[in-house]
Amino acid sequence: MFERLREDIQSVFHRDPAARNAFEVLTCYPGMHAIWLHRAAHALWVREWKWLARLVSNFGRWLTGIEIHPGAKVGRRFFIDHGMGIVIGETAEIGNDVTLYQGVTLGGTSWNKGKRHPTLEDGVVVGAGAKVLGPFTVGAGAKIGSNAVVTKAVPAGATAVGIPGRIIVKTDAEQEAKRKAMFDAYGVSEDMPDPVARAIGQLLDHLHAVDGRLEDMCGALKNLGSDYCAKELPALRDEDFAEVKAEPRSDAATH
Repeated sequence: MFERLREDIQSVFHRDPAARNAFEVLTCYPGMHAIWLHRAAHALWVREWKWLARLVSNFGRWLTGIEIHPGAKVGRRFFIDHGMGIVIGETAEIGNDVTLYQGVTLGGTSWNKGKRHPTLEDGVVVGAGAKVLGPFTVGAGAKIGSNAVVTKAVPAGATAVGIPGRIIVKTDAEQEAKRKAMFDAYGVSEDMPDPVARAIGQLLDHLHAVDGRLEDMCGALKNLGSDYCAKELPALRDEDFAEVKAEPRSDAATH
């Protein structure tokens, strides 16, 4: 028991730079309190003391603002940062070294008995306000961006963002090693692409190609004696598109 307690405290120091000492973590981290109470509730649950298990779970919810069903399975070094508003359903399964931020829901999408909540494999990070709904698996090392709503499986090492959740990044072996060496707060990293900016960038590439074709057509018409293309188009300022141009774009979208 004391070994697990020491392990939990060390996991806080590894993932929260605000933690100063073990006494502070023991007394001032509701995420830790919720996990410890859940372990007691889960032990009662598997021994068929269902009502008492729910009572302990409800007390933990009242004390911390974190609701973990006593039937949920939780691995080692589970870290809940801030924690308020987290809901974890009965059939949810959480692996080792998983991190959840405030407002996360690991919920179900049906009232049927059986497996109806997600499984988070080792090293998953779920950003603040995200909803992971359904009996599917979020692969090891995957990240769920803040406020995302994910209803389908997420591959190992991938990142899901948006509503509904979209897979935008898959890490290679080098990126995975980098991910293990540093902690990505709130399920995002500094180099995470912006899907909207990327789409706008691809549209700009397409419009640039169309503009080139129109200039060629106008030149051909002028050679035939037509003044149809004599009018100037409104100018576009480069500074208005500087940030969009900086976003990497797919070559497949250019023509």
